[in-house]
Amino acid sequence: MTEDRGQRTEDRCQDIIGIIAGMGELPVIIARDAKERGFKVITAAIENLASFELAEISDEIKWINVGKLGELINTLKSYGVKETIMAGKVPKTIIYKSKVIPDLRAIKLFFSLKDKNDDSILNAITKELKEEGISVIDTVVFSPHLLTPEGLLTKIPLTQDEWNDIEFGYKIAKEIGKLDIGQTVVVKGQAVMAVEAIEGTDETIIRGGNLAGEGSVVVKVSKPQQDMRLDVPAVGIDTLKSMIKVKASALAIEANRSIIINKERLIKEAEEAGISIVGYPGAPL
Repeated sequence: MTEDRGQRTEDRCQDIIGIIAGMGELPVIIARDAKERGFKVITAAIENLASFELAEISDEIKWINVGKLGELINTLKSYGVKETIMAGKVPKTIIYKSKVIPDLRAIKLFFSLKDKNDDSILNAITKELKEEGISVIDTVVFSPHLLTPEGLLTKIPLTQDEWNDIEFGYKIAKEIGKLDIGQTVVVKGQAVMAVEAIEGTDETIIRGGNLAGEGSVVVKVSKPQQDMRLDVPAVGIDTLKSMIKVKASALAIEANRSIIINKERLIKEAEEAGISIVGYPGAPL
């Protein structure tokens, strides 16, 4: 929990908020929620990743190449941004698959890292921003409605075997989170079918579900060291589509420490597909 967590947006000293936007609907939702609260939204949108819808919502938007850390910082500073939110996925595979040409600031940051894990990269970027007078704040400070509630979210009950797989999978997922490998596991019969790594949640579900056959269980958790400003675990319609494709039967996502995007639609479509969803409270490890 950061010092920003729970702080009323009405009491914030700034009426300007920056959004560093990656893939998906999350940056769009946060931008809209911030606007509804009367904030001026300045978006640094990552090229080829961020949604074009952000251009309609943001007061100002600048499209920035993923490797241009200096340009990103200068953009936020030029609009007087003192607080920013990081939202939306920036797949780490982009580093290995595309011709990213980093600027000098990004190169210096990259070579200063002790390793290339997600936490190391995100914490280093956060530190760079802080040194320039820009604080990264809690992802859901404007959007608490996104947090996963505790309990069964669908009308479809879980079987005892599914509960057993969730309890087993939760422990495994916490361990891979502790090592900053990933946040998701696919389980069946209290055996691990797949562990998330660089490929991301959806591909993990497909891989694990294909190995398990019908009836696999997907468990997604926060890291034990989770910073709610950075890489908060999230599920949405794409997660569900991957589960439907492999005929998975249940999804457990950690309550109060994760995000559900388009919750009402997700629950409706999960029920139509016969998939149970639960906000799992976790247990002492």
